[in-house]
Amino acid sequence: MDRPRGSTTKKPTLKNVAELAGVSPMTASRVVAGGDGVSPAMVRRVQAAVKTLGYSRNEAARLMRPGQRSGLLGVIITNIDNPYYAQVLLGIESAAQEAGRLIITGISHNDPRLEAQLVKDLVARQIEGLIVVPASTDAPHLSRAAAAGMPIVLASRSIDQGGVDTVLVDDIDGVRAVLSDKLRQGEHPMAFIGGPDSIATAARRYRGFALAHADAGLDIRPDLVERLPAEREPVMAATRRLLDLDQPPRAFFTTNNRYTVHVLRVLLQERNRWATWEDRPPLVGFDSFELADLVPYPLTLIEHDARAMGRIAGELALRRIDHRDSTPPMTTTLPSVGVVVGQRE
Repeated sequence: MDRPRGSTTKKPTLKNVAELAGVSPMTASRVVAGGDGVSPAMVRRVQAAVKTLGYSRNEAARLMRPGQRSGLLGVIITNIDNPYYAQVLLGIESAAQEAGRLIITGISHNDPRLEAQLVKDLVARQIEGLIVVPASTDAPHLSRAAAAGMPIVLASRSIDQGGVDTVLVDDIDGVRAVLSDKLRQGEHPMAFIGGPDSIATAARRYRGFALAHADAGLDIRPDLVERLPAEREPVMAATRRLLDLDQPPRAFFTTNNRYTVHVLRVLLQERNRWATWEDRPPLVGFDSFELADLVPYPLTLIEHDARAMGRIAGELALRRIDHRDSTPPMTTTLPSVGVVVGQRE
């Protein structure tokens, strides 16, 4: 096939494709869009013309047509620097890719107002569904969007308003089981370092921490509870404050891998405080992190499959989008398990 005159200097159009293939623009459009009702011979001619010209569809223009589906799945996560959320995102992406969808991602930075704006922006871009790791338990903008017909699935965290599909990990019982064992082994008093109750995972994990103490018949020492953002310097300062108490904790619990890493920095820096490995206050952290198995400290992690969580959330959103699931909003809970990972020096 010869290239139409002038096509070397301009972006090829669908009309150019039709001319080169010797078909009508309507037939060329139908083939490019993957429609039916075109003979195999014509399909081959159009596809050859597309390849020769290097033609690609203008997706933005296509989405402006009434009734067209965007093929886009929106995702809002709290941050991207935490490997945990990267795994959740990979799970969502795998489900979307298999369904022929693309994902468009926004970062809320744990800011509910930014999250609400991201929801508006994504809806304006004609997403077909939305998966969110909520910035706060108070998220009326999410329940309103769901009530307006947008398929929404929450991953990892829940919201107070309800009315949306949610995929969670077994925070409460997972924490309760592991910490109950530690407390029964005499590893108390235990410090708690984690986020505020406005973050659903922090609230649920504190609940597990409290239930473990109740199971052991022990009180929680208020001076050993630190509720603060997962930022390096504040968390490290809080850890040092706890260690410098007249009656310091004999164990630590952290509510996610960012807290765990920051607390570990201090415990490793201060390890000469303790004469033996057995004297070191053990650390229990929720979520894994890279190279955790090489850490020279008594460390136990409560782990779960973050990528599986993302994939399940993605698959549920796609079923809602395609009207293959009309059941009421559901909560899916994934198991967690405690794993001893620290290596003795």
